[in-house]
Amino acid sequence: MLNFDEGKHEPVFLTIIRLLRWHKPEGRLILMIPALWAVFLAASGKPPLPLVGIIVLGTLATSAAGCVVNDLWDRNIDPEVERTRDRPLAARTLSIKVGIVVAIVSLVCAAALAFYLNPLSFWLSVAAVPVILLYPGAKRVFPVPQLVLSIAWGFAVLISWSAVTASISPATWILWGATIVWTLGFDTVYAMSDREDDRSIGVNSSALFFGNYAPLAIGICFVSTVILLAYLGILTQLTLSFWISLAIATLGWTWQYLRLTKQNLPHQEYGIMFRQNVWIGFILLAGMIAGSLF
Repeated sequence: MLNFDEGKHEPVFLTIIRLLRWHKPEGRLILMIPALWAVFLAASGKPPLPLVGIIVLGTLATSAAGCVVNDLWDRNIDPEVERTRDRPLAARTLSIKVGIVVAIVSLVCAAALAFYLNPLSFWLSVAAVPVILLYPGAKRVFPVPQLVLSIAWGFAVLISWSAVTASISPATWILWGATIVWTLGFDTVYAMSDREDDRSIGVNSSALFFGNYAPLAIGICFVSTVILLAYLGILTQLTLSFWISLAIATLGWTWQYLRLTKQNLPHQEYGIMFRQNVWIGFILLAGMIAGSLF
């Protein structure tokens, strides 16, 4: 078994894997989910397989670039946060120069894949780049930086949907809205584990912004997600399978909200709930596919 905690003693390629966070796939998958929601819904459950492959690879390349850019911005902050102090740039096991090269390579790979898309999708991909590059700086100047991340996540819906239809429809915007509020919800959960460190460093987060009302804010985000997805299901005439998956997701989010209202949750609980949202997203994807086809 590979040990990703060896730091300076591990091979460089394993350190780069940690820089890209490929040893923690849930963070890569959770960006892929709304992109897959969009491509399957836009194609009524039957998108061209090559396009699905491009979307999958594109989200992997984009999320890789986002991780590296984030770590470049935060290389002097991450050592002060318990959860992030072992990241390669924070721990100085990789140089800034290597980080910049890896970020550029990731962005070039994403750009190469975007050339296979139609013009609308390509330019939406271009428009997403500034949001991805500036998101890490948002925590220094914007009180709810997770909202900036949510907007970046929303581009995955716009790009993927338009890749199928070469247009943006009302249903696209509904799915975009659902993705925005879902992302704000689960990323606020994730931020709750870093509240003490973020407060002492002086950076912003939605968990700090909402304060004692953070569980309520997360609950509102999840309720809004359910409402928007239900509206989307009606608009796109999805069948019973989708509604079953939405019911399961609703139960999962309700359980998470009730957990978040408990006092003094262990920090690892927030990471567990974040990973649960990956499974919830894939359950919804299965329901969308089945609800489109049958």
